[in-house]
Amino acid sequence: MAFGMYGASVPVYQRQLTAISKVLEKGSAWAAAKKVDEAVIMGTRMIPDMLPFSRQVQIACRFAEESVARLAGAEVPKAPENAEKNLTELRARIEAVLDFIKGFKPEQIDGSEGREITLTIGGNPMKFTGAQYLTHMAMSNFYFHCTTTYAILRQCGAEIGKRDFLGGV
Repeated sequence: MAFGMYGASVPVYQRQLTAISKVLEKGSAWAAAKKVDEAVIMGTRMIPDMLPFSRQVQIACRFAEESVARLAGAEVPKAPENAEKNLTELRARIEAVLDFIKGFKPEQIDGSEGREITLTIGGNPMKFTGAQYLTHMAMSNFYFHCTTTYAILRQCGAEIGKRDFLGGV
């Protein structure tokens, strides 16, 4: 069986978002045990000019759902930004994204390597092939925001490690 665009996207997003959800679950348990207000975690930044923890999770979710939709030629869903107020609500957001991408079949995404995808970034239209978009834009950003999510929670003191980030791989 050939490894296609579906295999390079949907299962990867599913595995990593599931791992991030479990990291958030551990973070929530840690916060409760240490009496850390989750609102503090939600607003924590690695450095002042970076987005806060909550936005890191939200953006990782957006890249997963938007890229799958674009590769399939489907309508990109609109998600409320900054709606989640705690780690439980962020986990619900992840579950909603997992439910959304589970609805796509390989035949909807495989063969999208050459599909033209145009994004407007900084007011400028940028054109990508599906393969360029997935490998150079979507996956890079997805993993950046997942990694930053993990790093901020770890920096806060949550007892998580590399195996948690990797999802037990």
